[in-house]
Amino acid sequence: MRLNEAMQTRQPSYIKLYENGELNSRIAKLNERMSECTLCPRRCRARRFEGDKGVCSAGQLPIVASAQPHFGEEPPLTGWAGSGTIFMSHCNMRCVYCQNADISQGSKGDEVSLDELSTMMVMLQRKGCHNVNFVTPTHQIAQIVAALPKAIENGLSVPLVYNSGGYEEPDAIRLLDGIFDIYMPDLKYGDDDAAFNLSAAIHYVRFSFASAKEMHRQVGDLVVDKNGVALSGLIVRHLILPNGLAGTSEVMRFIAHELSVNTYVNIMGQYRPCHKAGQHPAIDRRITPEEYDEAIRIAKGYGLVTTVNRDRKP
Repeated sequence: MRLNEAMQTRQPSYIKLYENGELNSRIAKLNERMSECTLCPRRCRARRFEGDKGVCSAGQLPIVASAQPHFGEEPPLTGWAGSGTIFMSHCNMRCVYCQNADISQGSKGDEVSLDELSTMMVMLQRKGCHNVNFVTPTHQIAQIVAALPKAIENGLSVPLVYNSGGYEEPDAIRLLDGIFDIYMPDLKYGDDDAAFNLSAAIHYVRFSFASAKEMHRQVGDLVVDKNGVALSGLIVRHLILPNGLAGTSEVMRFIAHELSVNTYVNIMGQYRPCHKAGQHPAIDRRITPEEYDEAIRIAKGYGLVTTVNRDRKP
């Protein structure tokens, strides 16, 4: 994590893309991917503009569960005024232990217009939030980017955060270059069998690692202002699961060897059995202090500096 006082007054790059017309080009390309949907690794080819719903249950218009300042994110995001969090409904993963299953796999949320989504972004900035933070944007990224021009015209100028479960299509992430200032993927698994059994995600490791590399190529290591508030860069989350199912050693090795030892890594210890976890004995308990301490030891063994978050609530 680096301090860069000069960047405190920098203009987010999405404004330049808007001014030179490139943002409209990106919108067109993302809409093309959504027309027979290949926005995520599932590539289900749902014709979302024709009323089809993807595997993720999302259609043509954005679906939002809530939009509000949030103080439970990482300190560089929340600062003192909060992260302007827009929780997008539904998800392209099916985690059996999801703590927000009512949003990700249930029906919580309302379909909104692009103009309404634009208004939410500007409203959060006007409330003083340090950023606009899209939670689980993967399957609705075409709509989010399409809503940006109106938000920019109404004064949006804070950093944008891409806060996802890590199951990303690298080609779609490349289309976001210069749009998002901060990426915050969960690197949930270092093992494909665990990812498939617990999240119904095929080839999770390949897709998540390749996408994380592209994210880091775009924004680099985390940069903060003199108050410690994030300006740009990559934050990686990793939730410790019982019985080593998160594959922590493989994830930390990847971060250290293929991203950067300066990556801001949040090793999270707040796992608790939720949703359908009771049907899976291996994860039907909280993690032990020893499991968490082992994860920290592994990360430090690879030279990573981590934030200690044993009891932090989601």
